Amino acid sequence: MERDRMATPKLWNRNFIACGISYFWMNFAFYLLMPTLPVFLAEELKISNSEVGLALSSYTIGVLCVRPFSGYLVDCFSRKRLYFIAFLVFGLFFFGYLWAATLASLMCIRFLQGGFMGLTSVAGNTITIDVIPSERRGEGMGFYGLTINLAMSLAPLIAVGLYARAGFHANVWVSIAVSLLGILSVLFIRYPKRETQKRPPFSLDRFILLTALPAAWAYILIAIPYGMLLSFVVLYGREIAVPNPGYFFIYMAIGVGVSRLISGRMVDHGRIHQVAIASTLCLIASFLLFATVHHPLVFFGAGLCLGIGFGTGVPAYQCLFVNVAPHQLRGTATSTYLTSFDVGAGIGMLSAGFISNQSNLSTAYLVGALSCVLSLLVYLRWTKASYERHKLVGE
Repeated sequence: MERDRMATPKLWNRNFIACGISYFWMNFAFYLLMPTLPVFLAEELKISNSEVGLALSSYTIGVLCVRPFSGYLVDCFSRKRLYFIAFLVFGLFFFGYLWAATLASLMCIRFLQGGFMGLTSVAGNTITIDVIPSERRGEGMGFYGLTINLAMSLAPLIAVGLYARAGFHANVWVSIAVSLLGILSVLFIRYPKRETQKRPPFSLDRFILLTALPAAWAYILIAIPYGMLLSFVVLYGREIAVPNPGYFFIYMAIGVGVSRLISGRMVDHGRIHQVAIASTLCLIASFLLFATVHHPLVFFGAGLCLGIGFGTGVPAYQCLFVNVAPHQLRGTATSTYLTSFDVGAGIGMLSAGFISNQSNLSTAYLVGALSCVLSLLVYLRWTKASYERHKLVGE
């Protein structure tokens, strides 16, 4: 027994903890604005849901303009230095929300901030992958990913209450303060300097990991309904007369937390496909229920189940990308993984706004359930076989 404990690589070291803390604060700052910005735009600036979708998706467009190049930068230069600088600029852009009073100015701020968020998240994720023992990668990334889900649940709950008491700008000031904490926590990561890596001048793999494309298509389809949830769930709760819809994020976080304690270890024990498929089936059933039964108990219960679905799938999907990449392309693998999610989430934000204008948000979430069905078909037909052909052992 003692010999087995000694043989198991240590996961919870200083670097891993510092990575998790910095990533938590970065996402906490971001999610403080996500549930209240749509309400601010709709109620204060009096713009339509489709325009709200445009404002929210401008952030994703900014991310996508930078993220394909982020993997190349992270693979070639100092990862910690890039992480610190990008995080610093990302935090400074929160000041822009204090004076942006029109749709155009908000779109500009979100576009620019999204670009630096793209670089920040790729650098942070890649550093974390480097400090996690390969034997515990699924478990480690499961716990690391849990930080974003904790931020996703706690920040909106605080933001909705703060918005009701002090308005949107109060949330902005808290985001600025929280960003500073995240920036300072990066300094506690002990990460060795890396020599500059030489790359082929016209190699496509500097921007996207080609062997991970089958996983990318499946993940994009999973992220579409996530983007719908992230941007419109509070408005949806008001649409169907649910009291305190902001509590949805708490139930979702509980589901994510419970599932993350189990799914990461299952992935490390070779059950990556079972985990990914089970998560998608859970999402399909949950979105169907969420969209068709309009009752507070179902609204919050579906939030719990959706959290389980998304939380179960994330460690599996991240390993689908990382495990087909050699060490020198981990930044590109992480960039491809996050880009896939952002593409899907951006499509979800835009489509939910336009669908709700033509019909309602219930219809949008039914489309989200269909997107999960398509993801499952892609996974079974293409992703699973491709991963088995290209996976690397011990990287």
